Amino acid sequence: MSEEAKNNGGYSADSIQALEGMEHVRMRPSMYIGDVGYRGLHHLVYEVVDNSIDEAMAGHCDEVEVVILEGNGVRVTDNGRGIPIGMHAKEKVSALEVVMTKIGAGGKFDKDSYKVSGGLHGVGVSVVNALSRHLKAEVRREGKLYVQEYERGKPLYPVKEDGVSTENGTTVTFFADGQIFDELDYTYDILASRMRELSFLNKGLRLIIRDERSTDEEGNFKEDNFFSEIGLSEFVRFLDESREPLIEEVIHVSGEKNGVPVEVAMIYNTSYAENLHSYVNNINTHEGGTHLSGFRRGLTSTLKKYADESGMLDKLKFEIAGDDFREGLTAVISVKVAEPQFEGQTKTKLGNREVNAPVSQAVSEMLSDYLEENPKDARRIIEKVILAATARHAARKAREMVQRKSVLTGTGLPGKLADCSSKDPAESEVYLVEGDSAGGTAKQGRDRHFQAIMPLRGKILNVEKAMVHKIFENEEIKNIYTALGVRIGTEDDDRALNLEKLRYHKIIIMCDADVDGSHIETLILTFFFRYMRELIELGYIYIATPPLYQVKKGKKSHYAWNDDQRDKLVMDMKGAGSDSSVNVQRYKGLGEMNAEQLWDTTMNPEFRTLRQVQIENAIESDRTFSMLMGDEVAPRRAFIEKNAKYANIDT
Repeated sequence: MSEEAKNNGGYSADSIQALEGMEHVRMRPSMYIGDVGYRGLHHLVYEVVDNSIDEAMAGHCDEVEVVILEGNGVRVTDNGRGIPIGMHAKEKVSALEVVMTKIGAGGKFDKDSYKVSGGLHGVGVSVVNALSRHLKAEVRREGKLYVQEYERGKPLYPVKEDGVSTENGTTVTFFADGQIFDELDYTYDILASRMRELSFLNKGLRLIIRDERSTDEEGNFKEDNFFSEIGLSEFVRFLDESREPLIEEVIHVSGEKNGVPVEVAMIYNTSYAENLHSYVNNINTHEGGTHLSGFRRGLTSTLKKYADESGMLDKLKFEIAGDDFREGLTAVISVKVAEPQFEGQTKTKLGNREVNAPVSQAVSEMLSDYLEENPKDARRIIEKVILAATARHAARKAREMVQRKSVLTGTGLPGKLADCSSKDPAESEVYLVEGDSAGGTAKQGRDRHFQAIMPLRGKILNVEKAMVHKIFENEEIKNIYTALGVRIGTEDDDRALNLEKLRYHKIIIMCDADVDGSHIETLILTFFFRYMRELIELGYIYIATPPLYQVKKGKKSHYAWNDDQRDKLVMDMKGAGSDSSVNVQRYKGLGEMNAEQLWDTTMNPEFRTLRQVQIENAIESDRTFSMLMGDEVAPRRAFIEKNAKYANIDT
């Protein structure tokens, strides 16, 4: 040990590790792809596809194919120019090897190659290579086929010529590394949703996805082929297919303002939700940013001007707020920025100030023209705005009554809430329990120190179909707000949440394991998604999983959460060649368990299974809630028919 180390408890210059880029990716993968769970796994595919999309945005590619292979490998093929394979002047190896093995390398940093690109930080395919146990890159370029393979980011041999090719393009085949990832099983629907989204954002680009891990009864692979001729207008129609339109045509603009390519599509529907999705270079900017601010400014100022000039606001006794102009609005905003600056908690908030004005100007011009040319639709929109303002005014009064409850009742907590003794939100959890009976059992079985119980009577209001003031008048929803300690509304935003006094960091929905219980779960989740989405995004919403069966033989008793577990327990208890009658009890309600059983199976942190509610894809989540809980019957019927084979029908 060096003298420096002896004098400093072993901490010296020798303790400092200077990791090369690829080694650092393997040691700290979450810094590059978010996590090493299913999200990070799927992010690998997006990184490879992004390279192909960059080729499409540059005008050199019109087809991308994604194939999930046996063994959970993925193959991405495009018909772009093909990654350059010539010798790199600085690195003294093929440019392909540089792209595949050097963090931050790639053509997207060269403005002559790509004016805009989709990657957030330029890490791209090299990160995928570092986190794959095996990756193969094939390049079709200049009449030849070139290939190089890698193991955990290290080349197995130099780039070599491997035949001829009459086409151009790149194929990347990779298998994620089980030493890095917690799971390696890709979900087809997650990848298909992203491919569909990319097809809308890049009109004229065909995206094909196929799953070769299994076949249907006829021997066919599952496959989808996404292609959009018109782009964002089709996207908006797709988003709103389960809502009733207020106006017939999608309002659309596409063009360049002050050097910024802007495309916007929007439509109004009869719902009460605002549904805005913004993109920068194909990246979904969940936290918004300057482009979204520009959209809102252009929309509000233009509609307000038209409404004032029409005289329709003359009899209104209160001011119209920006929120009122966006109720029932579905819109997609897409901009292309050469050097995007991202900020915010998840680096998905656009910070470029120069983008605000071009988007605002484009929206204002588009909307002004539309309102002048479509006076009937214009009137419907303004009437909708006035209705929204009236409802918001009523909702504010109802909301104030909810929040004034603390003054009237002293504690401000609902009478049904059995609170926990801990005042630390980080360790406290509340169970939203279906029914007073199950609530009583849960109160007896809980750990009073950190577990609170809030029984809910029956089915809460379906917020998808209700005006805002009706929501705050609903007794069960009022109780949820007051129990959680959440405050709603600020001077600037009537729907903003204040979570400073949130009392629990685990909010657990616990319902019966039957059809009614599933419906109640969905109603509660709809409420959280529409009015407390921040709680889902922060990871505070969970679903309890009570067992479906108790399997008993004599004094032996075990629980099962699905049919396979039940069947295995029955076989194990019977024993080889034994004819004895094992007793199987099907739990349909929480009330069928006593307090001790409920604690052992569903509430004890040591043994329970909680499912954390996450928003993997906000667009798909929005469409699902709208389809399941909205007014339109046809999309819901189609969903039920498609998924009937997965339904657990109680008899």
